[in-house]
Amino acid sequence: MSEVIALLSQMRWQDVADIALVTFVVYQVILMVRGTRAMHMLLGLGVVLVMLVVSKQLGLYTIGWLINSFLSSLILVVIILFQSDIRRALANIGTGSFFGSNIDHKSTIEEVVRASVNLATRMTGGLIVMERQIGLADYTGSGVDINADVSRDLLVQLFQTSGPLHDGAVVISRDKIEAARCVLPLAASLQLPRHLGTRHRAALGLSQETDAVCIVISEERGRVSLAVSGELKQDLEASALRDHLTQLIGEKQKKPPKWFISRPKSAETSE
Repeated sequence: MSEVIALLSQMRWQDVADIALVTFVVYQVILMVRGTRAMHMLLGLGVVLVMLVVSKQLGLYTIGWLINSFLSSLILVVIILFQSDIRRALANIGTGSFFGSNIDHKSTIEEVVRASVNLATRMTGGLIVMERQIGLADYTGSGVDINADVSRDLLVQLFQTSGPLHDGAVVISRDKIEAARCVLPLAASLQLPRHLGTRHRAALGLSQETDAVCIVISEERGRVSLAVSGELKQDLEASALRDHLTQLIGEKQKKPPKWFISRPKSAETSE
């Protein structure tokens, strides 16, 4: 204990600032890669490091030499594996979002609500995903890059059945339409009502794996539903949808509100 106290007494303010800065950067990197393919790659690199320690302890010189040869080019390997994430991080630093964002989400929420109501009125199906804390790079990579401002007209046009991008989901990230025609994981072992189908299952599936907010517009019933954390809220009017999105997106709430209904217990069909 005395050694710890002695060590702390010798620390300069520069040391404290250095540790705090490194901690902040590591925390931001974890937030950036959480829920993306990069997280799995980091776990893989961790396994390689464990194998290196084990090989040294057991005297496995050949395996140790191979791993050391691999790690000698670690910086180059990291740049190659995480090039897209590095580009995104640099872009975030340039826009200031790396250090926290003061973006007003009201405009994005309003455009999403207006687009959802418009699609429902036209009896046109749609699936809009709004990213929160967990990144959705794994899913946007399966779609077509859009990178456009969020607007009602663009969202409605993307889901027109005569267009090439109407299948799949539109993903909104950092108040931009990032990609369209994205493939989402389908929820497993869920008993849905007969009037709900593939879009609702996809929305529930993504909401089970991430903290994303998923808006589903039914083409058969012209109704709007909302899925968060594996729970579904159905038949939302414009005002209710706006209130829920403001609570979930505008206030960055991490847990779903208490109004989410439990999973229905009926047979399902595709939509």
